[in-house]
Amino acid sequence: MKTVTIEKNDAGQRLDKFLTKSYPNLPQSMLYKAIRKKDIKLGGKRCEISTRLQEGDVLSLYLKDEFLQQQPEQFDFLKAPEKLNILYEDDNILLLDKKPGLIVHPDEHYHFDSLIARVQHYLYTKGEYSPHDENSFAPALVNRIDRNTGGIVMAAKNAEALRILNQKVKDRELCKLYLCLVDGHLKSSEGILEGYLEKNEKQNRVYIHSHPAPGARTIRTKYRVLQEKKNASLVEVDLLTGRTHQIRAHMASIGHPLLGDGKYGTNAINKACGLKYQALYSYKLRFDFTTESGILSYLNGKEFEAKEIWFLPIFQQWP
Repeated sequence: MKTVTIEKNDAGQRLDKFLTKSYPNLPQSMLYKAIRKKDIKLGGKRCEISTRLQEGDVLSLYLKDEFLQQQPEQFDFLKAPEKLNILYEDDNILLLDKKPGLIVHPDEHYHFDSLIARVQHYLYTKGEYSPHDENSFAPALVNRIDRNTGGIVMAAKNAEALRILNQKVKDRELCKLYLCLVDGHLKSSEGILEGYLEKNEKQNRVYIHSHPAPGARTIRTKYRVLQEKKNASLVEVDLLTGRTHQIRAHMASIGHPLLGDGKYGTNAINKACGLKYQALYSYKLRFDFTTESGILSYLNGKEFEAKEIWFLPIFQQWP
């Protein structure tokens, strides 16, 4: 028999979700059967799969040890570098300036280096995170950006901060602004573009329609031209909807693709400008809370800006 005490970062989860994350060797069918047969008890009493766990709760698990094995001693995140570009840090969150070329989460080409792995390695070294002290929680990213896009990414150090920020993102109580370089000059110096975005998972790209189409979702992209050169424009973008590749595809659909964009841009133009990645950066973040924000209330009204935007010095040298 094994007993588990629910810690602060585990509180609020459903019982079945907690056990699935904590014990990956425990089959779901056995998990549900054990709950029905009272081989898993909460506070010494019968419980349900949907029971919400509270801090201080004690679980009793009458299961074979082989099903209760957790992660090995060597953690994969320790193989990633600790190097991070930190814009801001406190006890609850990290704001990171991710550089182009680094993935945020592991993918099929994962070689132990990703932004989340670096975050976990960094916090492990600082003594702020240890898998041994957690049942199911691990520091997590709140938002993500593409591998070849740079910019601000939020990371939560604890479950409460993660829950609050995920809700704030969903309720659009954060303002995220982007900078990009586009080909040519736009007709208007500012405006709101509207369209319909269709995602093709197999091709890993999206298509923009001017009218509703099957499977397409509404998109709105607010922009403001900051500076113009002979053949390019520096544009600030506010995503009024947040869809996959929205800025890249929407700008390309009106004839002004992002410079350096190999997927939605023009090869001849990209070759001429010589940019290694698409010229897109999530450069500014402002916390605009309008509802209760709990332990993160101190962030309301604060604004953060990335200062080292790799393509700006290149742009300023153009005629």
